[in-house]
Amino acid sequence: MESIFHEKQEGSLCAQHCLNNLLQGEYFSPVELSSIAMQLDEQERMRMAEGGLTSEEYRTFMQQPSGNMDDSGFFSIQVISDALRVWGLELILFNSPEYQNLGIDPINERAFICNYKEHWFTVRKLGKQWFNLNSLLTGPELISDTYLALFLAQLQQEGYSIFVVKGDLPDCEADQLLQMVQVQQFQRPRLIGEDSAAREQRLETSETAMEEDTLFERPVPMDEDEENLQKALALSRQQIDMEDEEADLRRAIQLSMQGGHQSDFTESGSAAVPQSSEPGSLTSEELRRRRQMYFEKQQQNNNNKSGQPSSEANADTRNALTNDTGAGMSDDDVLRAATKMSLDVGVSGANASEK
Repeated sequence: MESIFHEKQEGSLCAQHCLNNLLQGEYFSPVELSSIAMQLDEQERMRMAEGGLTSEEYRTFMQQPSGNMDDSGFFSIQVISDALRVWGLELILFNSPEYQNLGIDPINERAFICNYKEHWFTVRKLGKQWFNLNSLLTGPELISDTYLALFLAQLQQEGYSIFVVKGDLPDCEADQLLQMVQVQQFQRPRLIGEDSAAREQRLETSETAMEEDTLFERPVPMDEDEENLQKALALSRQQIDMEDEEADLRRAIQLSMQGGHQSDFTESGSAAVPQSSEPGSLTSEELRRRRQMYFEKQQQNNNNKSGQPSSEANADTRNALTNDTGAGMSDDDVLRAATKMSLDVGVSGANASEK
């Protein structure tokens, strides 16, 4: 198919496309066809002038536009016929009695020129196959031998005028190549207008699909309160994941000290106000036991780091914190004892490092 010359429609230059597709090359231009049309106009004017320049027929003829061409690029059958005569080719009307009396099968011809409502196109045999070289198509259309007669009959029913091209056509590359091989066409070419419309529709469909994808993928904006809530939940989950047993004991010690302070405050208050017996309140024994567990764990961790047993000062401090009266210690006493333990452990660790 690539070797077949096929001019596509430009403006109203279908007569030019028809001739060039027939001859398989850029043989004619609008300027050359316009020159032929003007020569035909001059010949017609001279024939009309034979009846007198002052005759009514002559004045009417001169007022009318040219019948061989117009500003849109249309050219008459006379222009096409004169252009082909340069190549020794002749046009015969397909359904004329002159041609029908010859009884020639259309499959044995070489080419046809078809016209309907000022549109011209060529049907030509290249090699051993027929092709519709209509300039309104996106490419050549393969026509089988069995379908050729039906195709021409259908054109006649639609109102087309069909002309048989008689004579030897110039040699061309496509004709030589298709003498040796045959082509197959699995998809018929579209009309140029239909092809453009199909491309535009595909483009619009693609753009619509992209807009829909963007719409569904765009994140839904959150208001400020919802965003703050999401951040708070994330921080809460992070804090919960980082908590361990030591953090739990530390909170228990803090709660116990608060409980002891409240107990002292209650005892120093009026005797008519009873102490709280809520399930959440802690006894002195429970406070002592929780404090002892926390500081023993702290001491064990520090001993593991230093590699040495605890000092006597640390033991005294621990006993002071865990004795029976430890539950009644004030907050300042507990803090001072804890600070002393930390300092003693730090000194022990330093001495162990030096050793």
